[in-house]
Amino acid sequence: MSTDSDEFSEGMPCWADVTLPDLEAGKRFYGELLGWTFDVGTARFGYYTQASRDGRKAAALVPKTDGRMPTAWGVYFASSDAVATAGRIEAAGGRIIVGPMGIADFGRMVVAADPDGAVFGVWQAGSHRGFELRGEPGSYGWTEVYTRDPKAVDAFYEAVFGFESTDVSEEAGMEFAIWTPAGKPATPEHAVGGRAVLDDSFPAEMPAHFLTYFVVDGCDAAAHAAVGLGGRILREPQDTPYGRFAVLADDQGASFAVIDLARVRQG
Repeated sequence: MSTDSDEFSEGMPCWADVTLPDLEAGKRFYGELLGWTFDVGTARFGYYTQASRDGRKAAALVPKTDGRMPTAWGVYFASSDAVATAGRIEAAGGRIIVGPMGIADFGRMVVAADPDGAVFGVWQAGSHRGFELRGEPGSYGWTEVYTRDPKAVDAFYEAVFGFESTDVSEEAGMEFAIWTPAGKPATPEHAVGGRAVLDDSFPAEMPAHFLTYFVVDGCDAAAHAAVGLGGRILREPQDTPYGRFAVLADDQGASFAVIDLARVRQG
């Protein structure tokens, strides 16, 4: 899991936000679980509410403006030119949902879907650079896309962001690939994301999607705390070569994962 530099090179995950029907309930849940504090959103920007851990920006909560919108976490990949990235998305078989659009002086945004329908964002930074904290408890740690068409999806992200896709299924214990930026060694230490497969163990109706991980100090304790806050455990805590993780749903149904990077499976 790469934590290279404070700036975000092309294609690095640089921000995450969750769309929720009840903003105040979301603040209670994530404030308790991840130790976040919250800015006060304004009507001009749809009450978009940034979350911080120890005074550093960690993510954001977004109140739904339309009940048809999914209750879900979204991840944004850095771009130096959102218009050019949007062009590559369409050329590679993806679909533009929103943008490119400027948001005051904060930056320029695109929301898109890959060829299998997984939704992701693109962010060209202005005054809002992205995560101010990563890889530490209460902050972003990792993202991976779940798909039923791994060949097409690997080729798509390689074309759009220049990622090199490397199969690590044997090490991971499941069909899995990691993405590393162009010019970086194709190793887990330099990976910026991953690709998993929606096989028969997943419900047939589950769509392709990104799963966003947040770092915690104690995976099992975090999973237990989430349940106490009204959330659910979707995948029980388990050890991996990269840390001990669990997949959870918050009290409004948005799924995410927590990972304790200090708990690494040996052998």
